[in-house]
Amino acid sequence: MTILRQRMTEDMQVRNLSPHTQASYLQQVSLFARHFDKSPGALGPEHIRAYQLYLTNEKKLAPGSIHIAIAALRFLYKVTLKKDWTFEDVLPLPKKPQKLPVVLSPEEVVHFLGCVDAGKHRVILTTCYAAGLRISEAVSLKAAAIDNRRMVIRVEQGKGRKDRYVMLSPKLLDTLRSYWKAVRPKDWLFPGGHPGQPITREAVEDACQKAHRCAGLSKAVTPHSLRHAFAVHLLESGTDLRTIQLLLGHRSLATTARYLRIATSKVCSTSSPLDLLPHPAPEDPKPTPPKHF
Repeated sequence: MTILRQRMTEDMQVRNLSPHTQASYLQQVSLFARHFDKSPGALGPEHIRAYQLYLTNEKKLAPGSIHIAIAALRFLYKVTLKKDWTFEDVLPLPKKPQKLPVVLSPEEVVHFLGCVDAGKHRVILTTCYAAGLRISEAVSLKAAAIDNRRMVIRVEQGKGRKDRYVMLSPKLLDTLRSYWKAVRPKDWLFPGGHPGQPITREAVEDACQKAHRCAGLSKAVTPHSLRHAFAVHLLESGTDLRTIQLLLGHRSLATTARYLRIATSKVCSTSSPLDLLPHPAPEDPKPTPPKHF
């Protein structure tokens, strides 16, 4: 490990960045250094500009992927190397297209979950929908996180290193009780194949894709699709945005508000201005011309 890599790692540890973020940032900086075959400390703004053009034009990465690379380089040069650049100019962020997720209907959720192999995978994906969890949060649940007295689930260190509580559905509680009697998990609620480790995200995602093929749905389905469905279905049933924001663990209400553009009950219940126009007065009937023959 180089001295610069060690310093950057320590800077991230001091700021308590998640292990996933640390690994991602180190990978991105390593790719940047290998592209020029030089230490990042010897590279400057022109190299960064050339690298961004390479990612955009040659690698054809999506804006979201480029955002990750830029965030890593900003941390390196701003925090570890303490450059006094104007980072908005040196490392501009590409504009992300505003795309709306495709959301499953309640009937499609029932059909999809019925196609998941019975057992651990079905329980995990049902939990993602019932509580609006990210897949990383669902696989990291501890058995002690289920509080059936207060009817809540404790989500520890979700995205942004934040704890939160979400509702525990009575139906989900019944499902979890049946699962617990069959599996008897000790530490992790959903143990994996390796002792002392939870099930991996990849294992659940594979089960999700297998169920999607079995279900024959035209809409793409991922574990995150169930989180989107959770939010939209709550919104359509009358739950306020602030409550949904807290349940999802969003930092900004604006992030949650995008679901307003997907909730069909909200969109379709609004009258078009065409329907609000006053009805035009009926025209007087034209006199019938006399018949001469």
